[in-house]
Amino acid sequence: SFIFLFICYLKLDIKTIYLAGGCFWCTEALFQRLKGVKEVLPGYIDGNIKNPSYREVCSGRTGHAEAISIVYNPSSTSLLDLLLIFFNTH
Repeated sequence: SFIFLFICYLKLDIKTIYLAGGCFWCTEALFQRLKGVKEVLPGYIDGNIKNPSYREVCSGRTGHAEAISIVYNPSSTSLLDLLLIFFNTH
């Protein structure tokens, strides 16, 4: 399973992490329920065509991975907790 991890700091009190490792529908629903998570957005990362469709990505020919971005408050939910949840559910 392809796993991509990239952390981007937006502000001192709010952070965003991008996780990819398979179907984003299940991971999106899981992270939306966590305290301190402000927003979870599904999408695609990497790949070799611009704005692929779901069908194109699922074909395996675009090089994209399904991913989610998680906007969270680290004073309520730690990065370690998010990573533990992610890796324990894959």
